[in-house]
Amino acid sequence: MNCPNCQIVILPTDRFCEECGTSLAEESLPPQTQGCSKCGSSPVDIDAEGYCSNCGFRNHSSNSDRFEVLISNQLAGVCDRGLKHRQNEDFLALQTIENPHTHLMIVCDGVSSSQTPELASQTAAKTSCEVLRENLSQGSEDAIRVAITSSLKTVSAIPYKPNINADPPSTTIVMAVVKEKVATIGWLGDSRAYWIAPSSQNSQQLTVDDSWLTDMVKSGKMSEAEAMRSPNAHAITNWLGADVKDSAEPSIINFSIPAEVGYLLLCTDGLWNYVPDASQILALVQQAPIFNAEVISRHLVDFARSRGGHDNITVAVLCFP
Repeated sequence: MNCPNCQIVILPTDRFCEECGTSLAEESLPPQTQGCSKCGSSPVDIDAEGYCSNCGFRNHSSNSDRFEVLISNQLAGVCDRGLKHRQNEDFLALQTIENPHTHLMIVCDGVSSSQTPELASQTAAKTSCEVLRENLSQGSEDAIRVAITSSLKTVSAIPYKPNINADPPSTTIVMAVVKEKVATIGWLGDSRAYWIAPSSQNSQQLTVDDSWLTDMVKSGKMSEAEAMRSPNAHAITNWLGADVKDSAEPSIINFSIPAEVGYLLLCTDGLWNYVPDASQILALVQQAPIFNAEVISRHLVDFARSRGGHDNITVAVLCFP
């Protein structure tokens, strides 16, 4: 038996969901006829798209709980709500372009403390994919910078209420433009890119988190173990949102794809919180029943769910050769 609001497992004798507080005394109404699940406003304050006119929260829609993007056996991804969150605030966009042959990968994780994070992540991913495609002739690095600038504008334009106790719509982003055996990767926040090779020695995390933890360790003020014990351990220091204005400058790297079988993997912290090291992800990839992008993406997402699914989970995989 599952809670009708957040879907975690409940007992038949439970009167309230311990996770989200939903009353279980009677069958819950669908979200559009319920009050706001975040601030408690009445159903009359919820518009046709699920937005609360008082706090700006978009109430849960099951259509986005899990979706898969299958471009080919080489490129695919899965975006899943997980088991604990009320809604899926991650988003994923993938595309393969010919002439020149180029793969685009974008993964976003809406910031839960912000208003309408699910709209922020979706807007950023869709905008970035379109802008990357239109600007590839400028070169991969410049295309990423233009995509970040455009995404910042579109995310910042999402309506929000400035006078409530929540940040403007915000999201992390990691993207890759893969062309001629070079992956150009740009990011803001703590969504990650990994190279997963046949051996743990050659597998590696490619991105460096924009996070409080990273800053503390890099400055020498704390060890990683000390920083991990802090309540600020998962606080990000860069993102897309109206409150960062023009300071959203992405980190960008170029990674030469080795001449071996391997996988470029982009993911949100819903996966890497369980398996932060590239060697751990490699071990999971090696357990996949079939070595193509679709199966590997599903396998990794389902692993995170099996470990508790405490966050939304998104994985995108590009296979080589």
